[in-house]
Amino acid sequence: MAGANNFSVPRYAPDKGAWTKLTARDSVLRRLDWTMLLSALALSLLGALLVWSATRNRTELNQGDPYYFLFRHILNTGIGLTLMAGTIWLGHRTLRGAVPFLYGLSVVLVLAVLTPLGATINGAHAWIVIGGGFSLQPSEFTKITIILGMAVLLAARVDAGDQEHPDHRTVLKALGMAVLPVLIIMLMPDLGSVMVIAVIVLGVLLASGASNRWIFGLIGAGVIGAVLVATLGLLDEYQINRFAAFANPELDPAGVGYNTNQARIAIGSGGLLGTGLFKGSQTTGQFVPEQQTDFVFTVAGEELGFIGAGLIILLLGVVLWRACRIARETTELYGTIVAAGIIAWFAFQSFENIGMTLGIMPVAGLPLPFVSYGGSSMFAVWIAIGLLQSIRVQRPISA
Repeated sequence: MAGANNFSVPRYAPDKGAWTKLTARDSVLRRLDWTMLLSALALSLLGALLVWSATRNRTELNQGDPYYFLFRHILNTGIGLTLMAGTIWLGHRTLRGAVPFLYGLSVVLVLAVLTPLGATINGAHAWIVIGGGFSLQPSEFTKITIILGMAVLLAARVDAGDQEHPDHRTVLKALGMAVLPVLIIMLMPDLGSVMVIAVIVLGVLLASGASNRWIFGLIGAGVIGAVLVATLGLLDEYQINRFAAFANPELDPAGVGYNTNQARIAIGSGGLLGTGLFKGSQTTGQFVPEQQTDFVFTVAGEELGFIGAGLIILLLGVVLWRACRIARETTELYGTIVAAGIIAWFAFQSFENIGMTLGIMPVAGLPLPFVSYGGSSMFAVWIAIGLLQSIRVQRPISA
């Protein structure tokens, strides 16, 4: 029995190697921009509540299930987060080599919209119906491939040290790459996406260091193009009506001006603190069309008031601020251009969406990033967040 005192029970000692790798100074988790990530996630979750409020009583849309859009919005957010994680894992530098394939795929998809596979939703023939209640809007992903493609072309020789700024031939190639999908999208017609891509192109060129002559030339060409499109009758009637209602808010308040008038009434009725979630008369009464998508900001204005609507703008501002910081701190032109393109995309689309609900911008059918209901938009913006996070993660660590 004396030897029994020498017996000892082995104690479990957990392997700290995996945790150490995750929390090390150079680990992916430590290098992520958590301020940006949590702000974007807060926008998506806040959007889920707003979408739920806007659709829970819409039996003609929710198939009799008041939670239908809530669950699908959360599902879209989850898929978006997965796509973001996959983008970070692959890395923006790895995707650089896949740009020709991704660009070609995006062109094929937007072309498919013009075939019998395409479907018209809210006046825009911009969708591909997949089945099971799901549809795909290829133009959302085209924004990403245009950013990546232009960045590859404009940064190649600069990052290699062969030149300080992209030359005119390189800029012309980059613009040519962007023009092809834009022309296809104009045939749908999806004017809102064309406007966003135009701003993306300007943001990319500004970040690349291209000659200012290109910037001013494109702005001038855009003005001339807009005039020609209007005078030659290339816009559909519903698009012309939207611009007419923007120019004259009192024009046909029961017809073409109905959406914007009801949107302003909803936002104005919210006051400082709002009527309370699920208690907005405009939202409950279903007076504002497309309130779960294009006009989701009106739900925030009415039910959460100035404070809630301001919170959404603040969170969007935080995402843009962190993106600007990533663009400034990266050491490669390719990363700077990609970040700048995403910043231009998010900033303009947010301004246009919120602006059209306030009557300071024309209705263009653009969702509010992270907040509006819609799978294609949600997937695209989270992939963009993944690209920004990848640029941050792969930058050199300062000593």
